[in-house]
Amino acid sequence: MRSNSLLILFLIAGIGLAQRNAKVPDPDPEKERKTFKLPKGFEVNLFAADPLLAKPIQMNFDPEGRLWIASSETYPHVLPKKKANDKILILEDTNGDGKADKTTVFADKLLIPTGLAPGDGGVYVDNSTELLNLADTDGDGKADKRRVMLSGFGTEDTHHLLHTLRWGFDGALYMNQSIYIHSHIETPHGVRRLNGGGIWRYRPASCELSVFARGWVNAWGHHFDRFGQSFVTDGAGGEGINFVVPGASYPTAVGARRILRRLNPGSPKYCGEEVISGRHLPPEWRGNIITNDFRAHRVCRFVIKEDGSGFSAQQMPDLIKSSHPAFRPIDVKMGPDGAIYIADWYNPIIQHGEVDFRDPRRDHVHGRIWRITVKDRKLVERPKLRKAKAEELFQQLLSPELWTREQARRVLQERGQSVLPSLTKWVASIDRNKPEHEEALLQGLWMHQALRSIQPKLLNEVLRANDGRIRAAGTRVIAEWWPKLGNPLELLANLVRDEHPRVRLEAVRILGQIRKPESISIALWALDRPVDHFLEYAMWLCTRELQSVWLPALQSGKLVFRGNASHLTYALKAVGSPQVVRPLVQLIEKNKVPPRQRAAVRRLLASQGGRRDLRLILDRILKKNTSPDEIVNLLGGLQTAALERNMRPEGPLQKIETLLASKDDRVLDGTLRLIGLWKLEAL
Repeated sequence: MRSNSLLILFLIAGIGLAQRNAKVPDPDPEKERKTFKLPKGFEVNLFAADPLLAKPIQMNFDPEGRLWIASSETYPHVLPKKKANDKILILEDTNGDGKADKTTVFADKLLIPTGLAPGDGGVYVDNSTELLNLADTDGDGKADKRRVMLSGFGTEDTHHLLHTLRWGFDGALYMNQSIYIHSHIETPHGVRRLNGGGIWRYRPASCELSVFARGWVNAWGHHFDRFGQSFVTDGAGGEGINFVVPGASYPTAVGARRILRRLNPGSPKYCGEEVISGRHLPPEWRGNIITNDFRAHRVCRFVIKEDGSGFSAQQMPDLIKSSHPAFRPIDVKMGPDGAIYIADWYNPIIQHGEVDFRDPRRDHVHGRIWRITVKDRKLVERPKLRKAKAEELFQQLLSPELWTREQARRVLQERGQSVLPSLTKWVASIDRNKPEHEEALLQGLWMHQALRSIQPKLLNEVLRANDGRIRAAGTRVIAEWWPKLGNPLELLANLVRDEHPRVRLEAVRILGQIRKPESISIALWALDRPVDHFLEYAMWLCTRELQSVWLPALQSGKLVFRGNASHLTYALKAVGSPQVVRPLVQLIEKNKVPPRQRAAVRRLLASQGGRRDLRLILDRILKKNTSPDEIVNLLGGLQTAALERNMRPEGPLQKIETLLASKDDRVLDGTLRLIGLWKLEAL
């Protein structure tokens, strides 16, 4: 551990020294462009640069194809006696030539806005401690209404503030914060807290706020694949792409007993993230993830493949790389034309702590947006979504471009429940004989979810899809709908035994929310099929989430695990609490511990049992009908308790001498060892 810490300190010191010697380059964008290296057939052009914009932090398109920029010239902090005047900018390519020719200052007088998402008549903005909704009510293209949606986000570090806004497939707004931030948010549904890094999930219309997952150091990238699975990148971690299991904890989660690891151990820090899609890019790129290695002046690419209940990620040659010292890609997005857009922070100085905040080389005025296309492939015609009829928008939910799907869903959601009759009609009209009908049904289900319209019949149809990825996506919808479904446990009982492991994972995670004793019994049916580390983690998490419900029911005899005995022993081991000792002893008495579970049971008894509990074990050993195999197993547990915790059973111990008459060498050996550990000198 000490050697690892020294290595980290050495690397940080090296980076700091490199920053100390950083030179300020010529700010000519063309000179920077000539340093770029791209894959064969790709090309890059300057979409926008200063003075149209400065210091872009996050960018997102709106349904009109306009590019919104969170711009902060103030970062990393506001100087004394100065007033911050950071801005939200809108860039437009009005003639379709691939270059911005118009910029609008939608809002100013902000303090380090670190994220934005157009929506609901304006834009949502992370502004230090607040999430704002800025709206243009008079049609002049500038915000004239400012509403604080949420407040109470921490400000301990300005590059860890709330950031990375992204609309989800479910119609919710997802937002990230980083490790040094401690947030305590008052909502109509109670206080919501997140101490450290994680992802928030927020529904503006109802003010529902929850933590989607927690952990990470500085997670500045989050996106969904076409089936709603989440992936995150960490701007200060070192493990590449993260597959996100809802409710899971990752390496920096405060107080986590177990964490999920990432997919690429040893990778550098990444910032921003996008899932590639669409007809303009080569087929082999579709579904890949791109993310920014801002330190190495490059944008990286990963091929994502299914791996059991989770995924694997394989790094491929870079999308773009530069030798220019100020090229700092920090955000990346697919555009309405099928091209890839890169936000270039443009600064020879990065680091937040190794270089003085007031170092004169810190650039506060430049910034670029680069646009990458493929030379011999046709660009996508920009769809006209805002004024399209609902029926046309439903068809766009099946577009080859994920950008178009996302924006069509956004327009429909903003129209509200007035589109529900048309949506119901469209879902009914889907041709069930066409190969793409299952994905169309999923899009219809997601649209109902975004509009808060519960449709059990449609849900069941999606859950019967042939494609396991679609069944898994449908299963996740139950997480929001189960309180209003008549038979959630019956529904989940089938899904937890589904042949696709990710369906089982999603079902297990939902069962962790349903606080009934039988939920854990159903969840652990997943043990009857192959289990990988993602699914096993989900079961462990579910077991602990429901511990206060199922363990008392088990101890009182009100809960009987409906699976085999390995299900119960798994649950008891996962809990890892002294409360599990008595149920374990009862299992042993009934000879219901499978041979492959006995070592784990012994370790659990030894690690958790008190003196009274160890007495129960000793009494079991001394019973006449206890088999030699069981005696050996339990003797080992008592040995471990003595060695590791200096713990031995309460009451007299001399009766163990009856075992010295055993003809089983294993029993005799274990007894002699225990006599020595207990220092029973008379024996």
